[in-house]
Amino acid sequence: MTVAVDERFVGDLPRTDAERAAASIPADATVLVSGFGSVGYPKAVPLALAADERERALTVVSGGSVGEEIDVTLVEAGAIARRYPFQATPQARAAINDRTIAFSDRNVSTVGDDVQYGRLATPDVAVVEAVAVGEDWLIPSTSIGQTPAFVEAAPALIVEVNRTQPLALQAVHDVYRPEAPPARQPIPLTEPDERIGDAKIRFDPEKLTAVVETSRPDSTYSFREPTDDDRALAAQFGAFLADELRRNPAFEQSVPLQFGVGSIGNALMGELVELEFDDREVIYFGEVIQDGLLDMLDAGALRCASATTLALTEEGQRRFFDGIDRYADDVVLRPTDVSNDAGLINRFGVVGVNSAIEVDIYGHANSTNVRGSRMINGIGGSGDFNRNALVSVCALPSTLDDGSLSRIVPMTFHVDHTEHDLDVVVTEQGVADLRGCSPVERAERIIDECAHPSVRPRLREYLDAASASGGHIPHDLQRAVDWLDQ
Repeated sequence: MTVAVDERFVGDLPRTDAERAAASIPADATVLVSGFGSVGYPKAVPLALAADERERALTVVSGGSVGEEIDVTLVEAGAIARRYPFQATPQARAAINDRTIAFSDRNVSTVGDDVQYGRLATPDVAVVEAVAVGEDWLIPSTSIGQTPAFVEAAPALIVEVNRTQPLALQAVHDVYRPEAPPARQPIPLTEPDERIGDAKIRFDPEKLTAVVETSRPDSTYSFREPTDDDRALAAQFGAFLADELRRNPAFEQSVPLQFGVGSIGNALMGELVELEFDDREVIYFGEVIQDGLLDMLDAGALRCASATTLALTEEGQRRFFDGIDRYADDVVLRPTDVSNDAGLINRFGVVGVNSAIEVDIYGHANSTNVRGSRMINGIGGSGDFNRNALVSVCALPSTLDDGSLSRIVPMTFHVDHTEHDLDVVVTEQGVADLRGCSPVERAERIIDECAHPSVRPRLREYLDAASASGGHIPHDLQRAVDWLDQ
């Protein structure tokens, strides 16, 4: 049984300020930072790095998205030369697309292994946020992400203890580290709300070089208000899920769900509050806790929620902190190599729901690069769930920019999720169940059910012209290129 920690600083610690901690980091260091879902990331040390007059060329590796102190201030200071594996700010995006920052997009579930076993740059230091620290342990704050792997991999460790984050967060943490290959065993998690680890991340006390006290809040997440299309999309998804529950024997007792982070996922969760699940237990097994999940928990519509981060709005975070004793019974945060583990996603039979920039008529999805070349954020965890879910759903509006751009296209020029990864496409127009379909059958369903009525004739014209040339997946490459300029 884990003993609760009631002090933020325990033992004889190397306490210092952010400026001295930043000065200890080499100018060209590879820095591993905590954070996922724009929360739980270090703030004071990155700001001190940005203010340092030394010219820097840092490689920054995070578990997922982080806040503006890293992906705005450090970027604008010209201090980041290389970035892995995800970002979510206009400033970082611009630097990546003009190639000022070298960026490598990765599935977030593998980043811990990438760092520990030589697939990324050799780390120099880990800088992580905590709610408490001791001589050989720390308790993470609002996200866990890949922090345990980063702490283990880095030869030096700087811990920021943030007083704006409640000590009570330790009640939701379940830190479990998979063993190193080839001795790695299946993760012994049999229920999504089971606890198999500890609230603490352990480390070699010789690694701890600095402890910095901070009181700077998370950037937190922001969701736009649901549009009419969002509500129609949510209703279409709700109708599909209700039908799937009636026909699929895997969901006779429980319904395990996952939603990608963002306004669409949040809107879809709102639809589920009203859905009739009969006697089935509804479970969330994913990577992000969003405000919509708190709504479901408060409404008694959700048994439990397992994730790696509290990707909440400012209001949602305040709501969670105020009710943390109540939420701790039903919410658990885990490292990403557990929350996004392929074996667990498969074991629990998850219905994975993620979005994309665009989907082509054959069911290939692009979730990262506009027009095939300009990076938006990164693949995140969508690949983990699309590939391994029992039912994988891509949910997106059929158009963009007030209907001027179709998100259902003849051919996507960048593919993150192939036809083999997606079972169902949902837009506000309808649902295309692609399971068991040939490529041309997939195209017919996506055009008829998911494309906006204003573009269906052009998509059918494309399919007819491409089909005249034959082939298993018929394409007319020139017409596909011409589509980009229409």
